[in-house]
Amino acid sequence: MITFYRKQYSNELLIDLYQSILKPRMIEEKMLILLRQGQVSKWFSGIGQEAISVGVAKALQADEYILPLHRNLGVFTARGIPFAKLFSQWQGKMDGFSKGRERSFHFGTNEYHIIGMISHLGAMLGVADGIALAHLLNKEKKVTVVFSGDGGASEGDFHEALNTAAVWQLPVIFLIENNGYGLSTPSNEQFKFKSFTDKGIGYGMEAYKIDGNNILEAYDTIKNLSESLRNNPRPVLLECMTFRMRGHEEASGTKYVPQELFELWGKKDPLSNYENYLQQEGILTDEMIETFRAEIKKEIDNGVEEVLAKPDIIPNTEFELADVFVPVSLPASTFNHGSLQHVIVKPATENKSKKRYIDAISDGLKQAMRKHENLVLMGQDIAEYGGVFKITQGFVEEFGKGRVRNTPLCESAILGAGYGLAIKGMKAMVEMQFADFVSVGFNQIVNNLAKSYYRWGQPADVVVRMPTGAGVGAGPFHSQSNEAWFFHVPGLKIVYPSTPADAKGLLTAAINDPNPVLFFEHKVLYRMVELEEEVYDDYYMLDIGKAKQVQTGNDVSIITYGAGVHWANAYVKEKNIDADIIDLRTLLPWDKEAVEASVKKTGKAIILHEDTLTGGIGAEIAAHIAQHCFQYLDAPVIRTGSLDSPVPFNTELEQNFLPKERFKTDLEKLLQF
Repeated sequence: MITFYRKQYSNELLIDLYQSILKPRMIEEKMLILLRQGQVSKWFSGIGQEAISVGVAKALQADEYILPLHRNLGVFTARGIPFAKLFSQWQGKMDGFSKGRERSFHFGTNEYHIIGMISHLGAMLGVADGIALAHLLNKEKKVTVVFSGDGGASEGDFHEALNTAAVWQLPVIFLIENNGYGLSTPSNEQFKFKSFTDKGIGYGMEAYKIDGNNILEAYDTIKNLSESLRNNPRPVLLECMTFRMRGHEEASGTKYVPQELFELWGKKDPLSNYENYLQQEGILTDEMIETFRAEIKKEIDNGVEEVLAKPDIIPNTEFELADVFVPVSLPASTFNHGSLQHVIVKPATENKSKKRYIDAISDGLKQAMRKHENLVLMGQDIAEYGGVFKITQGFVEEFGKGRVRNTPLCESAILGAGYGLAIKGMKAMVEMQFADFVSVGFNQIVNNLAKSYYRWGQPADVVVRMPTGAGVGAGPFHSQSNEAWFFHVPGLKIVYPSTPADAKGLLTAAINDPNPVLFFEHKVLYRMVELEEEVYDDYYMLDIGKAKQVQTGNDVSIITYGAGVHWANAYVKEKNIDADIIDLRTLLPWDKEAVEASVKKTGKAIILHEDTLTGGIGAEIAAHIAQHCFQYLDAPVIRTGSLDSPVPFNTELEQNFLPKERFKTDLEKLLQF
């Protein structure tokens, strides 16, 4: 049995909580019937856990964000989302929240301030940090609640998000639904501590445990905590003890759970216990229960009838592809401006000064910070220290530590936080200290940032700066060219400039772009004196997706980017080769028209990149040329890349690894055809 304490709460509130906990239970019961009838394809049941979801949704203010999980139907219904709208989502209808592209609760809605989960457990914990950070920076007294299961709390994202929230004192309630199982794995095989409250002291935060099946305790605890956090921002860990009365999802079954647990927790059912309490107190009558049930049943039945009658989606390829990227609102036409090609926002004056590659990036970033007051920079050592490459040196003095933030060593949480800032309408730049380190934040980029707009129309306005490349004797963990890791991921943009002027104009464009952009910066180019050039002092932007014609020729097309541009340019000039040199500048989407036009003119193509040969971006470009320009070719398409090995430390080995010398041989062979 559950003991309820009503405290000062009115009868009206107690009845409202009852109706709010009854509705998801009745929807669940209907879904299980439809599942058996084959009218619903899959269902994750939250029967037995409704009190937590409803308690949270009712205790928070309507414009405070909740980030729930599979079985938190009560969050969605208590926030007032009509059943028919939810059922359209579950049935994959066009008028669902994700246009048929996602199922169940894998969606978000800013209208109702709910951000649904992705299947990679723990990923949304860092996103909650970002939403809370936006509230903090905007001086909004708001709280964010993010759910985790006891199993999902084993993920590294759990540690990263809690650690970051504690360091930054973010107003987040990390709510753990402890139901004893991670799918079929019991808690004693998930962790060895006695309670999640034991973890609080390790993060320097408060931690509490409550009966998650007690709707009044859940509501009261969340209400009091949220009021406290609004006035004294800080994170809190809240463990809610509960139990799911059905399988992880219906196909899983429950054979792995001892029967006595069902009997024990069946007596603690959150709905029946609360209903009995209200009846005993004379607050709820049989007639009221009958009326409430009839009203909810009518909404459910009408919604099911309405949605099942809706037509199935007829795929439209153009429509699907158009929704991968957020449309970018920029000037309709581009024009060349002096030595720059494809300028879309021209500088206010003609004033120029000599800048190195690193200076141009720093200059562009600083001007973007001035232009976009909602832009936040995050990265390891980027504040007072100025970053390991000193690109953000002096930024703290001008923009303050709120917008120029040192981060813990928590790449996944910080990338997630960038996404959270974007959800709140802000812009984020996340610096990977070295591009190699992005591997520990891979999931956030490819599954959260890249898919966000396509999944539920939310722009992921995040730029990830990636110092990349070999040639500095830094070995296999600080020298990788990993742009191809992301080249296969729809929804990402990849930019890789080779000159100071391009670097500045493309970085400002990347920050202006509402889509997630990976911005690669070659470390060797940072301080190359030979690369120094006149760069416009004022703010300007170049067109992402447009290649640059570095040199015009008729005998061969050299398609390259990054350091490869300078290798190719130097050799062509040395040997007086009549070559077209195309600097891609943007790798995703890459400029197919510019490449095709060059190859059709010269009849020969060689693609050069620093990345390892196998699976490199050159393979895709070569395949495209072979398919679309075959009739114009006078020779095979050649690819030149680095050796298929990790990047070695020894200088001689590193130079042998790089394709610079092999490119010369390959080019000479191609010219002989």
